[in-house]
Amino acid sequence: MNASLINTEILPFKATAFHNGKFVPVSNEDLKGKWSVVFFYPADFTFVCPTELGDLADHYATFKSLGVEIYAVSTDTHFTHKAWHDTSETIGKIKYPMIGDPTGAITRNFGVMIEEEGLAERGTFVIDPAGKIQIVEINAGGIGRDATELLRKVQAAQYVASHPGEVCPAKWKEGEATLAPSLDLVGKI
Repeated sequence: MNASLINTEILPFKATAFHNGKFVPVSNEDLKGKWSVVFFYPADFTFVCPTELGDLADHYATFKSLGVEIYAVSTDTHFTHKAWHDTSETIGKIKYPMIGDPTGAITRNFGVMIEEEGLAERGTFVIDPAGKIQIVEINAGGIGRDATELLRKVQAAQYVASHPGEVCPAKWKEGEATLAPSLDLVGKI
């Protein structure tokens, strides 16, 4: 990734996802009008990936209660997603869309394609209702992500978006004090 994707609009895409027992079309337009998490992972039927996707499944109701949709994306096909969903107890819990990106177009749009392997990095993107990326996080392949920490970051992004002039300090959690940047705070924190 050469330039920061923060505050850039997501690029157009069309794909097929496995969602609630069906194959459904998904495009960049589906992400607009609500908060979204686009969660890239290397491959179905692997080791770290199911732990991450299962963790997201366990927290999905909380994300939904905040008006957030989760989209899992790998370079596998939607058919492979269905097969994994049907054969893994952990993946069988998933209620969010699992997007197939066999051409790698979406993965490249977000700058997380490992070209020599044809697989996605562990990239996490939080997108606001205008379709703009507010959070970008990329982990090395062996480092799994934490849905609770992602949830905290989404809540902070939502808070900042709805409270202009305020910012969330480190470790901020919903209901805690925020900051209003000003000259008076310089050197005082």
